[in-house]
Amino acid sequence: MEMTQTQRLPVPRDVAWGALNDTDVLKQCIPGCESIEPDGENAYLLAMTAAVGPVKARFKGRMVLSDIQAPESYTIQFDGQGGAAGFGKGTARVSLVDQGDETDLTYVVHAQVGGKIAQIGSRLVDGAARKLAEAFFTRFTETVSGGKEAEGQAVNEEADAARADGGDEQQGSEKRKRSWTAWISKS
Repeated sequence: MEMTQTQRLPVPRDVAWGALNDTDVLKQCIPGCESIEPDGENAYLLAMTAAVGPVKARFKGRMVLSDIQAPESYTIQFDGQGGAAGFGKGTARVSLVDQGDETDLTYVVHAQVGGKIAQIGSRLVDGAARKLAEAFFTRFTETVSGGKEAEGQAVNEEADAARADGGDEQQGSEKRKRSWTAWISKS
């Protein structure tokens, strides 16, 4: 499997680099992450729960950072075991490019899966990987920007719901409640 994506972060490159190297931030942003613990120089043990189609498993693995060129890029080598569910291993090249007060984060992932996960089919595995990446970037962007973007989006959705209401307070309240629920589910 190969996956490439670029995400615009609303913070300077140094802030993005610091967050990418902060295990507390990463634990908070990686969906299903239970722990990230240091395991030597530039190496970490990781435990997380992930679902790919009908297969849900707890994975334990190790990731090692190499080719570190602070604050521009590094390579992550990862290897994880999910018991009977299978395994995942590969590399991810992560780079940060200054865009004034913002930063473009680009990654290229080359991964291989085996076991029950591989039997599910590449379309489901690719879809699950993309969904995991989108969830990570949503959380990461919110965390590094201090939640300002997400708060602004929620306020705009509430205002849109109130305008669409046409003046009926009870109906507007119900629409705002649904907007808030939709916003929460995006996180």
